[in-house]
Amino acid sequence: MGDVSNLGAVIDGWQNSTVLCIGDVMLDRFVYGSVTRISPEAPIPVLRVGRETLMLGGAGNVARNIGAIGAAVTFVSVIGDDAAGRKTAGLLADEPGVQPHLLTEPDRITTEKTRFIAESHQLLRADLETTAAITPATEQALLDVCAARMAECGVVVLSDYGKGVLTPDLVRRLIDLARQAGKPVIVDPKGRDFSHYRGAALVTPNRSELAAVTGMPVDSDDAAVAAARHLIAASGIERVLVTRSEDGMTLVDGDGRADQIPATAREVFDVSGAGDTVVAVLAAGLAAGASLGDAARLANAAAGIVVGKVGTAVVHPEELRRELMDEQSGHDHAKVVSLSEAQALIAGWRRAGQTVGFTNGCFDLLHPGHVSLLAQARGACDRLIVGLNSDASVSRLKGPERPVQNEVARATVLASLASVDLVVLFTEDTPLELIRAIRPDVLVKGADYTIDTVVGADVVQSYGGRVMLAGLVPEQSTTRLVQRMRVPPSRG
Repeated sequence: MGDVSNLGAVIDGWQNSTVLCIGDVMLDRFVYGSVTRISPEAPIPVLRVGRETLMLGGAGNVARNIGAIGAAVTFVSVIGDDAAGRKTAGLLADEPGVQPHLLTEPDRITTEKTRFIAESHQLLRADLETTAAITPATEQALLDVCAARMAECGVVVLSDYGKGVLTPDLVRRLIDLARQAGKPVIVDPKGRDFSHYRGAALVTPNRSELAAVTGMPVDSDDAAVAAARHLIAASGIERVLVTRSEDGMTLVDGDGRADQIPATAREVFDVSGAGDTVVAVLAAGLAAGASLGDAARLANAAAGIVVGKVGTAVVHPEELRRELMDEQSGHDHAKVVSLSEAQALIAGWRRAGQTVGFTNGCFDLLHPGHVSLLAQARGACDRLIVGLNSDASVSRLKGPERPVQNEVARATVLASLASVDLVVLFTEDTPLELIRAIRPDVLVKGADYTIDTVVGADVVQSYGGRVMLAGLVPEQSTTRLVQRMRVPPSRG
């Protein structure tokens, strides 16, 4: 991993960089429900639908990821004159940093993928799409839009999902146009023939795509390097970045030099969309002036974050900074998150059918009473979030000599506990606003409170949540510990 300060400067530079992204946009529909019986009509489960969500897929997810990390993206694609196309246009319009240019073909079907999910298990995926090539008139109109926007971008991304937008002829013309303007082209490829990507600065096949296009084994570092070198020689591509899941990434230059980038160790919930995140961060990194090696390392770190989320997710700059700090320091700060990060993770947990618990406190000097409270709280839910008073908040509540440990130390200790899933700092005197934002299913405090005196109890109960009073460990409190430290031992 490169120096964190250098990579941090790249992240800062995203705010002033622009990417031009062209490709196949899709609408991802997720239908969630429960299964309690088998259909009498056929031996299949009956899904009782509870809710559904819509998300951008395909090249739209690349654009969404670029915007999420703070860069600007001009996004060009083709949709049909249908409901899915209008939904897609609306989602793109709502994405920060994304400037969409959508061309419409009246006879085209906007690609829509519907996933039916019960208790976090996918039962079925139904695809509605056309893979026919766009018309020559649409192709020329798309090229004209890209030509008009080429000067303002730093990098061009071709996100090819094989749905007919990036025809071989259009790809060649776009690469020629970008090269004439001095703009590097990154291709997320599709298919078994990469010859029309000739002249691209970088292609990013995954392991199975590299094996399919070269017909070579890719099951080891050396094999992946050999296959990538063969692809470069055969297709006239400048460099190849092979994404290899748990084996990390392999970056191979045109002169044959190879760089192995190990994967970030992380619990994997969902790999969908990870390739889109890699392409997005690579493009933003290069547009911000990073070397390819540094951009690839940032992309690798981002992929490690996004696979720890449920569904096609995005990565935010603060998450990436924390990941880089963890790698350099050897400490895990991944559980210490901002409220916005917590809300994104909570949404994924709830899509997976998990319950969310919440407790809060100063946790100044962690003692057995704290450990017991947190264990009881975690036992009442699937995921436990701890609201932690900031240093300023603790001082107002406990006096100017507190806290004994600063908020970074207190958060680090809490994050090390298996019972704690997330730590969120708050600066107010009470966690009321945090509770309102998180909307926990279970609110937990110690039995020295009554339900009527628990801050946020009325809020949680108003939407059907419950309040739990955890049993106390006798004679355990931070105040007692501090007093003991200040009283000198007797010498009698």
